[in-house]
Amino acid sequence: MNQNLIDRIQSPGAKKILACDGGGILGLMSVEILAQIEYQLRVALGKGPDFVLADYFDFVCGTSTGAIIAACISSGMSMEKIRQFYLDSGKHMFDKASVLKRLQYNYNDEPLAKLLREALSAQLGEADAKLGSTHLKTLLMMVMRNHSTDSPWPVSNNPFAKYNDRSRDDCNLELPLWQLIRASTAAPTYFPPEVVTLGKQRKYDFIFVDGGVTTYNNPAYLAFQMATVKPYKVNWPTGAEQLLIVSIGTGSAANLLAKNIDADDMNLIHYAKNIPAALMNAASVGWDMTCRTLGNCRHGGLLDREIGAMVSMPDDLNWTGPKLFTYLRYDPDVSSEGLKALGLTDINPGKMQQMDSVDNIPNIRRVGIAYATKHVNSQHFLGFV
Repeated sequence: MNQNLIDRIQSPGAKKILACDGGGILGLMSVEILAQIEYQLRVALGKGPDFVLADYFDFVCGTSTGAIIAACISSGMSMEKIRQFYLDSGKHMFDKASVLKRLQYNYNDEPLAKLLREALSAQLGEADAKLGSTHLKTLLMMVMRNHSTDSPWPVSNNPFAKYNDRSRDDCNLELPLWQLIRASTAAPTYFPPEVVTLGKQRKYDFIFVDGGVTTYNNPAYLAFQMATVKPYKVNWPTGAEQLLIVSIGTGSAANLLAKNIDADDMNLIHYAKNIPAALMNAASVGWDMTCRTLGNCRHGGLLDREIGAMVSMPDDLNWTGPKLFTYLRYDPDVSSEGLKALGLTDINPGKMQQMDSVDNIPNIRRVGIAYATKHVNSQHFLGFV
């Protein structure tokens, strides 16, 4: 039993949630934003270099590459260490599959699985650490899709959750942490699916694919649900002074239809290539808008031209109900206009929307650093520091 985690969940005072979007190697943008947040919190709290985000956030969650970042943060890694993991491992994560396999997926999963296993084992000080590891410092949730049951699975180390009961034969806490992260990152056509075996006495296999193909590539509202709805038994109080949700994106831009494409060109192949990304983007924006509606949004970019950014003052309600939490959304605009606003006109915006663009790692970092420098401000965290 992770008594430290139970004590943290049940301790009085305001609670802080961090939610990390999916996006492959574009997660490096998130890493640079989080590095700036970590630095500014150290300064605001008068802490030294040993202070990490796991010391601040009570609950960390992520989808796909966001699951990697969330698990590393929950393990107690500094953002400097997580950045180095991405820089050292980024190209190895996207190791090309054999020609025969490329009709199914483009990349091998073995290098990524090995890297995750090694990094988490070293950080947590235990070989093949489980989801229920007592060395995890925060509540942790990773989003994946159970392809066998056609359902999204938000798997967590919540000690009060139904399927985390140690008396159950199929207790999720016994699952390898690295394997769950790998399952959350198994993006169709990019990586093969991950088969996870549940149960000890009565074993059964489930096939998992990337959580980004659920509606929760942005898991911020899903985390709010786990923290507050009755079945999960976390029961954190709501209110703009009681709960902070910080949501980190991996870059956004509209995928405009090319001018040389007309209605007759929009065939099955066109839709197969474009609809999954369109649904993921729409869901991500939808949950972002939901959080800005229900919460006191202190920072966020433009949602659309009709509703604007919905950044509000404490006494300015965005809807007809009370504010349930304070909300921050950090997500770089990687369109031509957005990059221009960051002073990065030399960067190809198309490359900033490709989740496997490992050759563009230096520019992905530049975008994250430029955005974080311009937008992250410790004043956004007032009342929670």
